[in-house]
This record gives sequence, structure tokens and C-alpha cells, in this order.
Amino acid sequence: MREVLAVVFREYLIRRTSPTWLFFDLAVPLLYLLMFGVAFDKALGHGLRIGDAVVPYNAFFLSGVLSMSSFGSAMNQSYGFFVDRDNGIFYEFLTYPMTRGQFLFGKILFQCLMAVVQCFLTIAAGTLILHIEIRWELLLFVSAGMTVGTAGWFFFLAIVAFRIRRNDTFNTVINVAYFVLMFLSSMFYPLDQVPSWLRAIAWVNPLTWQTDALRFLTIGLGSFSSFVLQVLGFGAFLALSFWFAVRTLQKAV
Repeated sequence: MREVLAVVFREYLIRRTSPTWLFFDLAVPLLYLLMFGVAFDKALGHGLRIGDAVVPYNAFFLSGVLSMSSFGSAMNQSYGFFVDRDNGIFYEFLTYPMTRGQFLFGKILFQCLMAVVQCFLTIAAGTLILHIEIRWELLLFVSAGMTVGTAGWFFFLAIVAFRIRRNDTFNTVINVAYFVLMFLSSMFYPLDQVPSWLRAIAWVNPLTWQTDALRFLTIGLGSFSSFVLQVLGFGAFLALSFWFAVRTLQKAV
């Protein structure tokens, strides 16, 4: 555990010396919610009809913003491998008396704490400014969902970071993947109102699983059975991503 905490402390020191980066991490989800949520809510007027319920777009989009910030946090953290590799710290870390798993857990643990802070700030803004009704009794589960989601995407993106050597190639691949995953998910629109081919792709997208699970926990949209299946699916995605990330890191040298 000391090895993991040592890596966490290093990440904390890096963020403490980069207040602009810290502000960016915390503020961007709020801007997404206030800008896109308000704009689409006004455009749709009476909200989205999902089954027998009518849901304000602000409330529907809240979980999408949380998933977006989770993916973005993981993407920023995975990019840090390139910085460490350029200055030689990455290879030095691999010589320390710690396992590859401990190294990866330490890298993401601080970012998971940041993701929880992002979550609280975004939900607070949504309730106070946009008057979104939240299931407050499930807030701890929402925090757990943000933690698991950020970790899952970090381990997945770490595999890409370990296999790609060039910064520009990594940024291109990740941003294209981010764009595709976002729009082939339930982040921006309900899947029962899209073409069947798009719905089929979205249902196997882990970003859909995370978004729908957070949507169930925040505003109660969806069924409990679907929520359980999506949680199990994302749990499998997290476990496989971690396993492949560790295997890839073992060959990184």
C-alpha cells in the first residue's frame, strides 16, 4: 500500500504545481452541462419523452456530462505516460520495488478522487442552477460509479499509451476514439429514438453502460435489471482493461 500511496503523492504534487490544469479538470464538466444542457433544453422545449415519462434534457444530459468528464480525466491521466517517458521517469518507476499493478493503481487513484470532486460540483450546479431533481440517497453510489468509470477508461487508454510511441499519433487515435464513442452511445440522446443499427452498436459500447448506470442512479431513469446488467458489463470491461494494461506494461521496456 505504501508504494501505491507514493505514486498518489507524486500525482498530487504535480497537480499542486499546475493550478490551471486543476481548474480545467474541475470546471470543464460544469461548462458542458451549462452550455450544452441549457441550449438543448431550450431547443427541445418540453423535454424528452422516454416511455411514459417526460424528462427535461438537462436532467437527461447530466449523466452524459459525468461520463464525459470521467473519460476526459482518464484521457488526461493516460497522456501523462508520454511526459514521464520523455523525461525518463517512466522507466525509472519500472525499476522501483513495486508491482506493475500497484504502479497503475497509484497513477489513477488520485484522478479518481478528482473525478468524485468533479461529480459533486457538477451535481451541485445542476441542482442549484438548473433545478435538476437528484436521488440524493444514491449519491455515494454515483461517486462509486465515477471512480469505477474513470479507472476503467484509464486502464483501457493506458494500453493504447503503452503501445504508441508518438504523442501526435496517440492524441489523434484517442480523440477520434472519444468522438466515435460519444456519439455511438446514449450520452446525448435516448437509444429508443435512434436507428436500429446505431442502437445495436451503442448497446455494446462501455460508455453507454456507464452513462445509463449513472442516469439510473442520478434521476432514476431506466430499470433496475438493465442497471445491474450494465454494471456487470462495465465491471468486466474494467477487469479486462486492467489485466491487459498490466500485461502491456510488462512489455513496455
